[in-house]
Amino acid sequence: MLEHFFQCPYCFEEISMLLDPSIYKQQYIEDCEVCCNPIEISLEMESGELVYFEANSIEQ
Repeated sequence: MLEHFFQCPYCFEEISMLLDPSIYKQQYIEDCEVCCNPIEISLEMESGELVYFEANSIEQ
């Protein structure tokens, strides 16, 4: 597992998530550990390294 730190798009607190480097492309929703709002996570891995990460609010 790979720990990645980023800023919540709602409360702007720095949070971290554990990412599975064995899955090349991932997209899912996970709640912020501080404010509990849902965050859309999109990421790509290459050779076990994070090459793309985006965390967005799900509000339109």
